[in-house]
Amino acid sequence: MTVSLSAWWLPLLAIPVLLLGEYLHRKIKALGRYNIPVPVVGGLTLCIALLVLDGLGLVSLGFQTKVSAGWWTWLVTPEPEWTGRPEKGVNLPFLIGFFTCIGLNATWSVVRKGSWQVPLFLGLASLLAVFQNALGVGLAKLMGESPLLGLICGSITQTGGHGTALGFAETLERAGFQSAATVGAAAATFGLICGSIIGGPIGGRLIRKYNLSPAKDGPIAEAKAEKAESALVEVAKHEPGIFSGIRAFAGQGRKAVGHMLLLALLIKIGAWASWGLQQAGFVFPAYMGALLAGLVIRNVLEGLGKTWIDSHVVDLMGGLLLGIFLSMAMMSLNLKELASSAVPMLVILAVQVAMVALFTTFVTFRLMGSDYDAAVMASGHCGFAHGATPSAIANMDSVTHKFGPAHRAFIVVPMVGGMFIDVTNSLIITWFINYLKI
Repeated sequence: MTVSLSAWWLPLLAIPVLLLGEYLHRKIKALGRYNIPVPVVGGLTLCIALLVLDGLGLVSLGFQTKVSAGWWTWLVTPEPEWTGRPEKGVNLPFLIGFFTCIGLNATWSVVRKGSWQVPLFLGLASLLAVFQNALGVGLAKLMGESPLLGLICGSITQTGGHGTALGFAETLERAGFQSAATVGAAAATFGLICGSIIGGPIGGRLIRKYNLSPAKDGPIAEAKAEKAESALVEVAKHEPGIFSGIRAFAGQGRKAVGHMLLLALLIKIGAWASWGLQQAGFVFPAYMGALLAGLVIRNVLEGLGKTWIDSHVVDLMGGLLLGIFLSMAMMSLNLKELASSAVPMLVILAVQVAMVALFTTFVTFRLMGSDYDAAVMASGHCGFAHGATPSAIANMDSVTHKFGPAHRAFIVVPMVGGMFIDVTNSLIITWFINYLKI
């Protein structure tokens, strides 16, 4: 028996799936060790359960993913398109909202606080994203596979992670790779595990090989920096639950309402911007216009001395949107689609892991100063080059716990991995899609 559930079940089940993921995170310690996101845990658990039911011949259960209700699609659709009541992904507003928050927090003032090392590290991270795409596409062609598979196993899932993978899925499906969402989710999960495994050993090897030691900034400055690092690590390791996130955001009161209204305005502006770019012949993911709108508005306001946009509130809002989007996207995956791409996907990803290890050892470490902090940054780069800033911070924490504090690394890596790399990576991926004609 085959049953196709309405797409409206996805938002209805989003919170229960997140709660399931939180429960499993508490019970299975390895999930936290490898920084597997809570929505991924909950969504994949449901997908596996549905796959088992199908395999046993009991029921083949799946979700529709698109809706045409005008009240739901208006915000993410420009009027010339919206009047035709097109079908849109039911999770699209959450996806675009999350990437808009990324744009809102990508401020030039933050870059300047990290001195010259932040733009340098961002440049290296972006260069690695280019290499990941070139390597993935090249290997896919050598194996006779679609170059889109190589792109999915490149910076889309490795530097980008689950959010970027599922954000580009619809674009890649339109380009001809129908299992983009499922393969992307699998590749991103593989990357999270590998990034958590290789980062610590690489950082430790560099420290021992070159006999490096932490720089001393004086007892007072060092104590403050260590306290800040400890707080950052705790935030990264203990992802807040969905209800605590909602309470924290609601606790902002009028400020939360103001930021929500701004977000809605930017999403609508972004819908028009993306539509205009698509009419000009460019292939862009649905969220690109809103991301760029958020980036421009935030930096223009700050340039004018208007600082009422609160990065903490934007972070809370973005975290909630990402959690709901990921849970909806993951539970709608069809795991049977993995079969045809499993072997070439694993080959490409294995080579990607080796390339990241070499890049962070011989490029990141050397260009970031070849000192103790540079070695710690190399371990962190392994983490978010395979999909997650929490993995980067966990890698650095494991190294510094053994060898000593690295204050500069804990400033630079979270700034780049948590705020800026998603912007440059999205532009790099879009360039590959448009100009390599794949």
